[in-house]
Amino acid sequence: MRCPYCGHAESRVVDSREVREGREIRRRRECLACGRRFTTYERVDEVPAAVIKRDGRRETFDREKLLNGLLKACEKRAVPRRELHAIADAVEAEMATREDREMSSEAIGNMVIEKLRQLDQVAYVRFASVYRRFEDVNQFMEELRRLLLQGGETP
Repeated sequence: MRCPYCGHAESRVVDSREVREGREIRRRRECLACGRRFTTYERVDEVPAAVIKRDGRRETFDREKLLNGLLKACEKRAVPRRELHAIADAVEAEMATREDREMSSEAIGNMVIEKLRQLDQVAYVRFASVYRRFEDVNQFMEELRRLLLQGGETP
């Protein structure tokens, strides 16, 4: 770490302590050339998660946007909000395991759809109709047929 006063490259750490609830370390340093003290901060360099859209654009992952879509799909349904937060948590956890912290919107949508199918079939169909861009009633009916063939009553 270069001294901000004289530019010398060597210093010694005089004191270290955690700050910001352990997310950063504050270090007091002393320059070995001029003897002056200065403060540095060390933190993990987090790469924000990104969503790769259908057209190839990359957009920062927005948990609130995902939750809003889930809330719309579950409107007037008896789905606990904690379940919706659990879905968002699962998506975030999946993104965190990826080295590049990127995930396609298609993969996110499929993950959400599968979890909604297990949670509430009406919410599943609502979300799928927007996500899969149903153009007409026939596509909607085909999805309902597929759901019925997979055998399910609403939990």
